[in-house]
Amino acid sequence: QVQLVESGGGLVQAGGSLRLSCAASGFTFSSYVMGWFRQAPGKEREFVAAIRWSSGSTYSADSVKGRFTISRDNAKNTMYLQMTSLKPEDTAVYYCAARPAAIMVVTTPRLWNDWGQGTQVTVSS
Repeated sequence: QVQLVESGGGLVQAGGSLRLSCAASGFTFSSYVMGWFRQAPGKEREFVAAIRWSSGSTYSADSVKGRFTISRDNAKNTMYLQMTSLKPEDTAVYYCAARPAAIMVVTTPRLWNDWGQGTQVTVSS
């Protein structure tokens, strides 16, 4: 079965950086897309970024473009989210997710099949 395990969250000051990792297993990577979502207290889960495993094509939410970079390491079956210039509004639980690739990037959380347990990111002002 699909297993997704996030790591790398923590507490950082505004303007700082963090790198999240998601170790994945249990599916055919070449036919999947993986993504990052986040959920702040009292808010709905929202799309952050996604990457097509086969091509490496990436997609990011406007709110993080230019600050967050999604990438993957084929040899390690691991996806990353490098976050820079962090802001207090980036504070949330960050989730790794996976689903079979579609023609268009799917940003609706309920349409993603598998999820990690989440990792907390807290940005202090």
